[in-house]
Amino acid sequence: MDQPINPRFTARRRTTIALVVTAVLASVCLAAWGLNRAVGASVAADSVTIATVRAGGIANTINASGIVIPVHEEQVASPIQSRVGKVHARLGQQVQTGDLLLELDNRSVVLAIDNIREQLALQENRIVALTQELDQKRKQLASAIELLQLDLQDTRVKLGRYQTLRKAGGVSAEDLLTAELNVQRNEISLRQQQELIEDSRRATSTNIDGARLQKNILNKQLQEQQQLLAQTAVRAPFTGMLSALLADEGASVAIGQMLARVSEPNNYKVEASLSDFHARALDPGQAVLVEQGNVKLRGVVQTILPEIQNGTVKLLVVLDEPHHAMLRNKLRVEVNIITAQKNHTLLVDAGPAFNGRGPQDVFVVRDGVARKTVLDIGAGDGKAVEILTGARAGDRLITSDTSRYKDRDSVRIDN
Repeated sequence: MDQPINPRFTARRRTTIALVVTAVLASVCLAAWGLNRAVGASVAADSVTIATVRAGGIANTINASGIVIPVHEEQVASPIQSRVGKVHARLGQQVQTGDLLLELDNRSVVLAIDNIREQLALQENRIVALTQELDQKRKQLASAIELLQLDLQDTRVKLGRYQTLRKAGGVSAEDLLTAELNVQRNEISLRQQQELIEDSRRATSTNIDGARLQKNILNKQLQEQQQLLAQTAVRAPFTGMLSALLADEGASVAIGQMLARVSEPNNYKVEASLSDFHARALDPGQAVLVEQGNVKLRGVVQTILPEIQNGTVKLLVVLDEPHHAMLRNKLRVEVNIITAQKNHTLLVDAGPAFNGRGPQDVFVVRDGVARKTVLDIGAGDGKAVEILTGARAGDRLITSDTSRYKDRDSVRIDN
């Protein structure tokens, strides 16, 4: 006779089956995940860039942007605030030293010169007048001194006579004293007049010296204005090409504003700009490779400009071939500053897979599978990077962007 199944047994059986099913499913998922990690996704060979590790030499470089500029270039600035009167040259023209480029309106300078000349004439007249005045005073005082000398002589004679008569009792003591005082009075007056001549001479000489000093100052001002007048005719400072010109007749110009620029033709250097992050690695004399298209020119760092603007440092590069036909004023070029040179090392073409120096995860391709491998990356020149450890010559590496596979250990390469 059949007995009913115990509910507790049925519940236990269901729980057991559920646990078994869960375990099986977990095992399947784990196996799938392990297979995925072991085998990885597949990528087409033509969707990635693969480069071969090779032996060679590499220069550690810092990349910078550069612009070609003339070795010798001069600007001509406006000496006065004026306007452009007449233009005699055209932009891009070949000019010789002293060629007239343009003329500024010089009426204000001419007026200033006339004013200074009038002031000079006034000072000349003043000097003449003071000289005549001094001579006239000297003559007047000389005449007065002659009269005083006569008076003094007369009073001395009278005093001598009174002294003789006094001994004989012919004059009183009071009369003798009066005669003595008259002599002293005349001596004092004579001395005062003589001193007055010297005082007048010194005072007038001081005024004349002041007028002459003012005349010298005016002469210097006249020379300056005459130089400004000459500079209003703007001329080429040397033989070269006219690379800039203010050619608008009637245009207003300020003092110091550039009117023209003359550049030496077919003789160039490079001004390079790069982040100040690399400033400590820069030194004058470092080798430089300048590239423009397929043309490569060598040079050296001549000067590192001391001022840093907006996080950018600038340097000047002199070229081994400054007259190369490729060079043009304001041409943009690529500048590679060589900070170190290594020979007999392992190299691979540069690509997005590499990020600076140090240990990095890179996919090495062997037997149709790319496996993640830690490589120690060294120097780089923008076209190749150095491999210090982790690979050998002949290994093939994925150099393109592999960020999609950063969580995988390997990826199949399908041809």
